[in-house]
Amino acid sequence: MGLFDKRKNKGRPKAVVLGLDGVPYTLLKDLKARGLIPNMASIFDRGYFGQMSVCIPEISSVSWSSFMTGTQSGEHGIYGFMDLQPGTYKMYFPNFTHLKAKTLWDDLAAQGLKTVVINMPATYPAREINGVLISGFVAIDINKAVYPASLIPALNQMDYRIDVDTMKGRDDHEFLFRDLEATLAGRERAVNFLWQRLDWDLFIVVVTGTDRLMHFLWEAFEQETHPHHQAFLEYFRRVDAFVGRVYEKFLDLEGSEEGRNQFTMLSDHGFTQIKTEVYLNRWLQQNGYLKFSKDQPDTIMDIGEGSTAFAMDPSRIYINLKGKFPLGALDPSDYERVRIELKEGLEALTFSDNERISKRVFLKEELYRGPHVDWGPDLVVLSHHGYDLKAKLKSRDVFGRTKLVGMHTQDDAFFANNTGVGCESIFEAASIIAKILTRS
Repeated sequence: MGLFDKRKNKGRPKAVVLGLDGVPYTLLKDLKARGLIPNMASIFDRGYFGQMSVCIPEISSVSWSSFMTGTQSGEHGIYGFMDLQPGTYKMYFPNFTHLKAKTLWDDLAAQGLKTVVINMPATYPAREINGVLISGFVAIDINKAVYPASLIPALNQMDYRIDVDTMKGRDDHEFLFRDLEATLAGRERAVNFLWQRLDWDLFIVVVTGTDRLMHFLWEAFEQETHPHHQAFLEYFRRVDAFVGRVYEKFLDLEGSEEGRNQFTMLSDHGFTQIKTEVYLNRWLQQNGYLKFSKDQPDTIMDIGEGSTAFAMDPSRIYINLKGKFPLGALDPSDYERVRIELKEGLEALTFSDNERISKRVFLKEELYRGPHVDWGPDLVVLSHHGYDLKAKLKSRDVFGRTKLVGMHTQDDAFFANNTGVGCESIFEAASIIAKILTRS
């Protein structure tokens, strides 16, 4: 049978997953109370709607990898947007080929079930699945972002866009809103195109424009006098209308009204206003843990002799051990002593009014388990809301700002489900979704 041939065994339960990248529970709760998202409000009131925690660090590549596999970094092998090649200081962008755990749709395929995945971050380059996969962020080439490749002409014809132009959008906010609208419209055209053409069991679509908007214009949500306040709310009205149309299609599926099908919504992290960015490598440098081989380092590959620790975005600290890194300066016998020094130092770091930036500094073993732990960070900092942790090298100060105004949070993602089943952690979400499809 071909991919788009209809299956004869009707009546099998179906599941729909709609991801809203970065959307906080508290934001949706506020918009719901103000009557600005009527479609989502109706969906939430019919089932479960609650706050959910995500991975640490709370970034999309790690969170969506954790969602799609039901595992954490020590098992799936993705620790950040940038990771280190083992035994070196060379950095690389982890992609779908580096994921070391099976996905939800891999497990379903083993049972003959088909999945449509549209715009899921951390799935580039697209690989063969039992169904359709259209990769999301960070996908750089549509020709490598789609399986099967035969769908590419249709996507191009419908002006499908992988993402908004973030470089232009951060400076030109009028353009940003136009681009957000066009990208969302293309996403919906792809949903409509595939909904009827493939006899799927699981349908996943992720909206990432929400994340982009909040990075660049979070204050437009909080400040009613902001010149883009209404445009911010209007975009969420458009997202709500999109959700409503997908939900109407879901209700038309055989068995939805009787509760045999599942409709799930979730985000991969929350958002909040940035008070300041915190440059961890500068702090390490000031405290004698990090040295560079030149005055103006470009990357961590410019690390100098005598360094005992360095940071990777967004909040990961690596101990520069002898035998592990080329310029490793720390004897393994001093590992625990230095780790505790760093933990205590970072937990004591304060900003204005002696406000501590760290909620908690985790040791590796407190977060990770599994076969890929060795190349994970030795410490991970979880900041208080407002303190955006960075590994930036070209800063003279520990604290500073860029054009970004919104940052991720770990404790304010959301989960919603029409069946009334709750979910407190993103690691549990895949099993909840799979349960109705496999009847396990």
